[in-house]
Amino acid sequence: MAEAAPEVPSQGTYSKPALMAVGAATGLVSGLLGIGGGTVAVFGLVVLMHWAQHQGHATALAAIPPLAAVGAIVFAANGHVDLQAGLLLIAGGFLGAGLGARIMARMPERLLRRSFGILMLAVGIRLLLP
Repeated sequence: MAEAAPEVPSQGTYSKPALMAVGAATGLVSGLLGIGGGTVAVFGLVVLMHWAQHQGHATALAAIPPLAAVGAIVFAANGHVDLQAGLLLIAGGFLGAGLGARIMARMPERLLRRSFGILMLAVGIRLLLP
C-alpha cells in the first residue's frame, strides 16, 4: 500500500523572501550553467529551508519549466540551441519524468535524500576530472 502524500506546508511555515532568494539563485544557476536549476532549488528547499525531501523535489520540478524556458529563449536568440536535439531530449524526457516521478513517490525519504546526494557527488567529481 502506498504511503499518503506529504502535506504541503501552510503559508506560515516558510518565508516568502527566502523562497524568492532560492528562486533567484535557482534562476541564476540555471541560466549560467544550463543545469535547469533543480539542483539548487532542491538544496535550498530541503537543506536551507528544511522542507521534506519529496516536497522539495516536487516543488522544484514545478518551478523549473518557466526558468528553463527563459534561459532557452535567450540561448536560442544567440544561436546556441540545436532545436532537433532539444525536441528529441524532450521526447525522452517525457517518458523518463513520468516514470521517475512515480518511483520517487514510493521511495523512502532517506533513500531519496541519499540518492540525490550520491548523484550530486558523482556529477561533481566527474566535472572536476579532465
